[in-house]
Amino acid sequence: MSADQVKENQDNPALSATSEPVLILASGSRYRREMIGRLQIPVVADSPDIDETRRPQESPLALSVRLAREKAEHVARRHPGQWVLGSDQVAMLGDEALGKPGTTERARAQLRQCSGHVVEFQTAMCLVGPGDSLEHLDTTRVRFRRLTPASIDNYLARESALDCAGSFKSEGLGISLTESVESEDPTALIGLPLIALARWLRQIGLMID
Repeated sequence: MSADQVKENQDNPALSATSEPVLILASGSRYRREMIGRLQIPVVADSPDIDETRRPQESPLALSVRLAREKAEHVARRHPGQWVLGSDQVAMLGDEALGKPGTTERARAQLRQCSGHVVEFQTAMCLVGPGDSLEHLDTTRVRFRRLTPASIDNYLARESALDCAGSFKSEGLGISLTESVESEDPTALIGLPLIALARWLRQIGLMID
């Protein structure tokens, strides 16, 4: 299924219109919609619109895991009997969480922090369905090269990364900022661990083995 087909399903989320089992993607992220299209299965995207506020004393990692679960459970209530997938990602520089910058100035500051350091991208995923739920956490370690002010400005001028955790768009020009990437699943860095997801989908019969 192409990304365009996923978008069409999002615009027409009447599940009764198809006899095929479908996966509900609990996300409004265009990146996750495009990624899940690689698996070529029927998909409907439904944004969860939940409160993503961090709780007192909640670690960034615990927040990511909780949000993945809550997104899936929230949307599952709107689609009883269907399998619903939620996901969330946090970028960690030491104990500090790096969120989506939103502005060029914040992105510039984040990249100065990342320069010469290792950033861990923790990607949580939760699949909720009839009588069962599955959870997965992927850790990707990204070592950034030493970044000059000019290289940061050049990157931000050429790449739209303001909606990416840590200002790092790995599937685009962001890869040029790195020295190494360590991960069991390269797709997790973009926001959705497709290797683990494909394994789940084979287990529940939504993807042909």
